[in-house]
Amino acid sequence: MMKKMSISTSKTSLVLLLCQIISALDVPLDLSQPPTITQQSPKDYIVDPRENIVIQCEAKGKPPPSFSWTRNGTHFDIDKDAQVTMKPNSGTLVINIMNGGKAEAYEGVYQCTARNERGAAISNNIVVRPSRSPLWTKEKLEPNHVREGDSLVLHCRPPVGLPPPIIFWMDNAFQRLPQSERVSQGLNGDLYFSNVQPEDTREDYICYARFNHTQTIQQKQPISVKVFSMDSLNDTIAANLSDTDIFGAKPVTERQPVLLTPTGSTSTKVELRGNVLLLECIAAGLPTPVIRWIKEGGELPANRTFFENFKKTLKIIDVSEADSGNYKCIARNALGSVHHVISVTVKAAPYWITAPRNLVLSPGEDGTLICRANGNPKPSISWLANGVPIAIAPEDPSRKVDGDTIIFSHVQERSSAVYQCNASNEYGYLLANAFVNVLAEPPRILTPANKLYQVIADSPALLDCAYFGSPRPEIEWFKGVKGSILRGNEYVFHDNGTLEIPVAQKNNAGTYTCVARNELGKIQNEVQLEIKDPTMIIKQPEYKVIQRYGQVSFECIIKHDSTLLPTVTWLKDNDELPDDERFLVGKDNLTIMNVTDKDDGTYTCIVNTTLDSVSASAVLTVVARPNPPFDLELTGQLERSIDLSWLPGDENNSPITSFVIEFEDALHEPGVWRYQTEVPGSQTTAQLKLSPYVNYAFRVIAVNRIGRSQPSEPSEQYLTKSASPDENPANVQGIGSEPDNLVITWEPLKGFQSNGPGLQYKVSWRQKDVDDEWTSVIVANVSKYIVSGTPTFVPYEVKVQALNDLGYAPEPSEVIGHSGEDLPMVAPGNVQVHVINSTLAKVHWDPVPLKSVRGHLQGYKVYYWKVQSLSRRSRRHVEKKILTFRGNKTFGMLPGLEPYSSYKLNVRVVNGKGEGPASPDKVFKTPEGVPSSPSFLKITNPTLDSLTLEWGSPTHPNGVLTSYTLKFQPINNTHELGPLVEIRIPANESSLILKNLNYSTRYKFYFNAQTSVGSGSQITEEAVTIMDEVQPLYPRIRNVTTAAAETYANISWEYEGPDHANFYVEYGVAGSKEDWKKEIVNGSRSFFVLKGLTPGTAYKVRVGAEGLSGFRSSEDVFETGPAMASRQVDIATQGWFIGLMCAVALLILILLIVCFIRRNKGGKYPVKEKEDAHADPEIQPMKEDDGTFGEYRSMSAWTGKKLDKEKKTKGSCANSAEANPVFTKAKSVRSDRSNFFRRSGDQYSSTRSETSYTRRRARQSSELTRVSSVSASLCQEEKRSDKWKYRHGSRHHASEQHIMGSEEGSDSQAGQPSPFQTPLSCNSIGGLLARQHSSLQHWCSQTPDCSSDSDDTQSSCHRKRCRGP
Repeated sequence: MMKKMSISTSKTSLVLLLCQIISALDVPLDLSQPPTITQQSPKDYIVDPRENIVIQCEAKGKPPPSFSWTRNGTHFDIDKDAQVTMKPNSGTLVINIMNGGKAEAYEGVYQCTARNERGAAISNNIVVRPSRSPLWTKEKLEPNHVREGDSLVLHCRPPVGLPPPIIFWMDNAFQRLPQSERVSQGLNGDLYFSNVQPEDTREDYICYARFNHTQTIQQKQPISVKVFSMDSLNDTIAANLSDTDIFGAKPVTERQPVLLTPTGSTSTKVELRGNVLLLECIAAGLPTPVIRWIKEGGELPANRTFFENFKKTLKIIDVSEADSGNYKCIARNALGSVHHVISVTVKAAPYWITAPRNLVLSPGEDGTLICRANGNPKPSISWLANGVPIAIAPEDPSRKVDGDTIIFSHVQERSSAVYQCNASNEYGYLLANAFVNVLAEPPRILTPANKLYQVIADSPALLDCAYFGSPRPEIEWFKGVKGSILRGNEYVFHDNGTLEIPVAQKNNAGTYTCVARNELGKIQNEVQLEIKDPTMIIKQPEYKVIQRYGQVSFECIIKHDSTLLPTVTWLKDNDELPDDERFLVGKDNLTIMNVTDKDDGTYTCIVNTTLDSVSASAVLTVVARPNPPFDLELTGQLERSIDLSWLPGDENNSPITSFVIEFEDALHEPGVWRYQTEVPGSQTTAQLKLSPYVNYAFRVIAVNRIGRSQPSEPSEQYLTKSASPDENPANVQGIGSEPDNLVITWEPLKGFQSNGPGLQYKVSWRQKDVDDEWTSVIVANVSKYIVSGTPTFVPYEVKVQALNDLGYAPEPSEVIGHSGEDLPMVAPGNVQVHVINSTLAKVHWDPVPLKSVRGHLQGYKVYYWKVQSLSRRSRRHVEKKILTFRGNKTFGMLPGLEPYSSYKLNVRVVNGKGEGPASPDKVFKTPEGVPSSPSFLKITNPTLDSLTLEWGSPTHPNGVLTSYTLKFQPINNTHELGPLVEIRIPANESSLILKNLNYSTRYKFYFNAQTSVGSGSQITEEAVTIMDEVQPLYPRIRNVTTAAAETYANISWEYEGPDHANFYVEYGVAGSKEDWKKEIVNGSRSFFVLKGLTPGTAYKVRVGAEGLSGFRSSEDVFETGPAMASRQVDIATQGWFIGLMCAVALLILILLIVCFIRRNKGGKYPVKEKEDAHADPEIQPMKEDDGTFGEYRSMSAWTGKKLDKEKKTKGSCANSAEANPVFTKAKSVRSDRSNFFRRSGDQYSSTRSETSYTRRRARQSSELTRVSSVSASLCQEEKRSDKWKYRHGSRHHASEQHIMGSEEGSDSQAGQPSPFQTPLSCNSIGGLLARQHSSLQHWCSQTPDCSSDSDDTQSSCHRKRCRGP
């Protein structure tokens, strides 16, 4: 459905019209007028005695009125009371209580008079009373002792306060006492218990009275309640009665409802019109009664009726005379009902039909004042003039009083006055002021000029022309500047000057002119009218049916005027949507997730603009389980059947498919409900079959496709007569627990199956296949019987028959049982073992005769255990293993045997009692098998050409070891395997020295053991021969350092060991359980830049080398910097930096020239010539990719760093030529060669001649001498540049660090010093130019980066000479 609303709808226009009429009668404040009361205190004014009393009286008039007061009908002289003051320009009184005054002294009836030269207005009679919050009177409260199930009323009787207090019950912990249908508080404050329960026992029932005006709470003394339960008494009775006696019937007597309040069958209630009507019914009873309300001869008023206090209170708001009548409350439980009729009479204090309104007349005009009121009883009307009864007021020839009307004719200016109309009856009064103001004024238009009106097309347009004048002006309307006067049915002209266009169209837009004229003048005003397109909902929400926990969506697509901004609001049942995240409001829809029952209702889409409002509604029906049936009734009671009828509850929009009927046996199983039957959903009656001697109560459950309802309230109880049992116990068995007994067991009948008192069982038995008579015994309250003295394990026929005081059940069926079992007497014979292989054997035996089993044959158990291992001849702890073979099986497999071992086994028969004797032990042996792998393989003492292997014998030889087999093969740097060599080793050996191996070569070894059966599993290991006669260096990565920035980090490390090109960096968030992230390092660099990191985050990092098992560094932790608020400026693009770099380049060029000259003066460096003359094949230079050859091998990264540290320790190059890394390379050439051979793998022969070694030593000494001389000359040049170095180095240190660390591919290693901080040797200058080639051109062409960790690059750096461009 869809509703349309607009500002200009008929109802809105009517309200607006009335407001405009009232406004038109208002006299502008700049004109003379009698007083008008604008604000006053309420008639019944209750004040806080602790605060000042403020009695309001405000009025307007011209000239401004003066104020006076009366108290209790006499003049109140405020000047004589120092505690009383009147506010300036106001009639409001302030009585100072806080400075010594007492509120009680000022209690009384006050009336205010506002007076000026044109009349006097009076206020209502204001009754001032201070609020009161008296204490409870002291009383002695006796404890309440009450029996369980009885009713109880705890009286509150609060003190009489002003206004009356609010009552509530709490405990000593200031927690509200829980209330329910059983326990609730009445309107008078008393606490009512329909029936008490043991949990109601407590000593702190406390009634509180809250006085809101004084903000105080008064407390009554605690009331004690003790509830006596009948359970303990029932237990005592039950212990002294026999099993056949009936006891434990209803411990609490159920009772029909009885009204606790109101008393009697009828009562009366008088309420005033407009008030809230509260009717109350509280009933006692067990079970707790349910209250229902009806109005005799009518319906309870819709939308104004509410039920409170668990439906015990009927609440009707805004009552009227039509609500008078008889209201009936009905209290009902399973045992009956009671009702009470309350006769309600609605009286009425006076209320206005027509209240008098101010009258403005010009001299000589006529007018009337009308005062009409109604009430019950009908009020009387009296008039006053300027606060004086009109009968004794000064006479005015222009006025005439006619009941509720005063008629004025030919008024003059002296006729101005204020008239009061008083309407009163026994329930109250009304007082209204209305003045007559005689003026002569030209017209005024009060509506602002050029006011803009916007209305929706096809709706009324109201153009205001509020005016004033005396005599009353005439109003005319024109359209347009030169338009004609508006007339006809198209327009409506209101008395207050408003022009109404009932159906505004687009062509009605434009300028309208209002003209007001009287005999004293003329005035006009223009207003503008715009017509807007209406707002429409083009796609309305639709009716939806949804199952609980589903999802539903309502659409609301709108169309509106382009100049108006709409807002869409969704309501549920004309109220705001619940504050629930399940409700999702979209642009054009409302979606409800996970729908529940409370979401059922009407959903409204409201579209509002500044001019109109449209809405559309749709109903959401949530399909749910039905409500429980009610009003169960039993009829047609017979011995074995009864008729049950009921009324179905609400099906909740899903048809009821069936009703499930359950019953309770209060006699035997109180509180336990069992299934009785099920009937179709269209049926509301059922005939139920009954059993004898059952105290039945029934309940009904409704079922629909959603599910089952809650059970209905139980029906009344029905006790059936006793009879003999209809059935016998089920599950009868005869099983012996000992060799000489028979235990007969059965499932006892349930209480409702006994059919009568004195339920017992007749137990009978006899031996099967023997001509014996039945032996019987009668027992009660048991479910088994033991027959003693029986033969061992013989069959018996057994039966159990039920009986009670009225007779036997039908003859029971017989079952076969056995007396008790005993242990078997004979062991299995002829045990044979067939060994299949070294781990599996098969065992055979002859079955034991059934008679010697002496019980139910369950199977055979084979016990077997290992005696010893034949290879070691050592005994150990015997661990027996057991295999069970079910049934009459005579063979089995024994898996999991150990090879080459001696075993024993025996076999035993098993019955229900246990195991029989064991057969004689049978010995068997398993053959040899292949051995396990050797216990360990350890490779020690690596030399240039040999390795020592040590191993341990197999943990499980599984036979006699014949030999070991060793296989090995070399592995090159690319992990390719070389030829495989195999060696056979005697079994008594435990170590072996392998000789004639290649030096600096990795080998992989495969090692296993053999028996006569074959080879066992092998163990593998890898080892490396060393490359020199020095202490072997085990590879490691250490000193991992990090330099972290905001989103990246420089990782550097030191590597010691053989050359390895495949480094990798692993990192992750510190403390996280996520897998490590892995980054591969290009080449053999010892630094890496991690990018894409999160600012302000702690990371863990480690470095590893691929191809070396388990070879990685320890973890390091670093934290990235916090996120920066602004981006850094790239220093390389700044003009000052480029200029500075040019100056630096010029200085470097000068130093290069000096370097070139000094080296030429020093003569040719002779090392290269000597190497050419003595061509040692071991030290031939490596050929580079660019076709050049290096004189020396570069130091490894870790060696270079060690030498750098030594340099820093020893001092500057002036102290020693060997301190500079450039020159210390010649001194450490032998160790460098060792490092080179480690990196070179197996490219060189493993043998070297002593002659070659001597020749190298001599050449190194010569090289060191010449390098020292060159170092001395260069150091002098370096000292000359110290002043420049220290002046500029620190200034550009940060810039250089930024350039060096900005790219991962940078050749500078993280953590190395800036070139500006390094002494400017030839070598370091060349490296600096290589790093600055993008900014400074190539000042030193083909000069490699000497700071790189690449060995080949450093070799080339030593060989090449620096030169100018």
